[in-house]
Amino acid sequence: MPYFDTTYTNGVIASREKYLLKDKLFRLCELDAADAFRSLLESGFGGGAESATGVHDYENLIAAEENSLDAFIREYAPSKVESIFLLSPRDFHNAKALVKAAYLGIDPTRMLAPQGLIEVTELSACIENKNFDALKEKNAALCKACEEAISSLETTPSGAKVGEIFEKALYGYLAETVKFKPIFKKLLAQKADMTNILTALRCGEEALAKEKYLPAGKLSAEKLGALFLEDKESALLAFADTPYKDFVKLCFVDKEKGLPMTAAEKYLGGLETEYFAAKKYDLRKNEPFLYYVYRRRTENANVRIVFACLLAGQTEYEIKKRLRAF
Repeated sequence: MPYFDTTYTNGVIASREKYLLKDKLFRLCELDAADAFRSLLESGFGGGAESATGVHDYENLIAAEENSLDAFIREYAPSKVESIFLLSPRDFHNAKALVKAAYLGIDPTRMLAPQGLIEVTELSACIENKNFDALKEKNAALCKACEEAISSLETTPSGAKVGEIFEKALYGYLAETVKFKPIFKKLLAQKADMTNILTALRCGEEALAKEKYLPAGKLSAEKLGALFLEDKESALLAFADTPYKDFVKLCFVDKEKGLPMTAAEKYLGGLETEYFAAKKYDLRKNEPFLYYVYRRRTENANVRIVFACLLAGQTEYEIKKRLRAF
């Protein structure tokens, strides 16, 4: 895999940024689904995918954009670390889907994400044969997760447990990969910490939260135990000295109302984009590349939100409120 000088890559990015939707996303929220879809096609989103002929085909346009972005990552990633950080999560997701599908005896096609760094056919063959020797040099952590997940299903069948195995393995693998890369290390730690906070509040039991605890963050499992204090103010106070005090407040606001923690999920979903946006006039080295990739990923997520909400009959205000920062 070739890697290029970031100066050259930044020039490519500058020429492509003009195709981002930017504020057009807000205008899509103001239209009905059919008009929004026509506007999206006219903007060039998805490259005018031939398989998208009506509003219900918006996912085909998103898929085309995701494939285009993946190709960009593979061609212009400044180093191997960027490729691993951005694409290897797909390998863990696909392996999880293939293990579950094999156990259930179903077709995994609809469960699969776009290809990561390992061919899906190669993953499938290894899982089918329960032999991971061919993959160990590529990703030993993924092989170990597959073996553990298969063993788990054979003893105590649980899709949730399989999910935990792959999620923990992914975070551990990424943490090891980026341990000498400050930006990636910081982003991964924040994502792990906020995911752990959300998971703890959702499961409602401290012991269960510890089972699901993801490595790579800075908050210990013991620190997260404060979320289970009976007095909410004491729980919030326990996080007052952390970067997550506002995030924890967001979680508690919805939790007390018995609502899904959508505000916190939105915050977490836009974590990387907002991190780079805050310093967009002072981006250096690999940062313009990362900012561009995350902006496009956020854009794809927002398009999905817009059309899912439009087709569900939600109002312009409700849709705009759900959009991630871009």
